[in-house]
Amino acid sequence: MTAAALRVLAVLSVVALLAGCGARTPTRATIAAPHIDASPNDILFRAISLVGTPYRYGGNTPEGGFDCSGLIGYIFHDVAGARLPRSAADIDRLDAPAIARGRLVPGDLVFFRDGGSISHIGIYVGEGRFVHAPSRGGTVRLDALDGDYWRQHFVGAKRLIR
Repeated sequence: MTAAALRVLAVLSVVALLAGCGARTPTRATIAAPHIDASPNDILFRAISLVGTPYRYGGNTPEGGFDCSGLIGYIFHDVAGARLPRSAADIDRLDAPAIARGRLVPGDLVFFRDGGSISHIGIYVGEGRFVHAPSRGGTVRLDALDGDYWRQHFVGAKRLIR
């Protein structure tokens, strides 16, 4: 390669690098939300019926146990035939309306973060409580959003039932 060609290549490399510095930071891609054809009561009754089911990492059936996203996916599929993404973080990426904590209604999904990304999900049932599959050795249960841990780690909610 000639010296002139190397200079042109160097200039183009610098221009490309600087152009990248001015580029917008990519936003987190959303995922199309499924159409949910179910009433909030149908979702709630199914969620509450699973209280006491053992926790199992990766679990997504009543027979095998549930982790948090497996529980949510199972309920929405069982009641409405809807397929949701498998992780809490991907469910949070669904293109669905964000709901302020003070405007939660039964059936809304509630999200929690422990560190960098969304790490937990539950279904709001009303009166400040939600159903979720919280941890190893535990069971699906009802907890208060105002509990110390949950209040500190709550990051938002979404409404899939419209």
